[in-house]
Amino acid sequence: MDENNETTCWETNEVNETPCKNKDCRLWLKCKAAKNCTILAAKEGPKTLQEIGNLHGLTRMRICQVEKEALRKIRELVLGT
Repeated sequence: MDENNETTCWETNEVNETPCKNKDCRLWLKCKAAKNCTILAAKEGPKTLQEIGNLHGLTRMRICQVEKEALRKIRELVLGT
């Protein structure tokens, strides 16, 4: 995001309907259907573990493991357990 311009690269790509070419962006992923952007892929709505795995080149089982670990960490932060 530019300091003078509040538009992000994914907003520009969404408006122009162009794929992102900025491979240095932390939101970039190799997926033409999502215009190479994690944000645009997420805006399409809920996805299955398999679909998320396909986007990131991982198995659905690995995505499940990551999800469980993330939920555990959130629970620890919120509940202090």
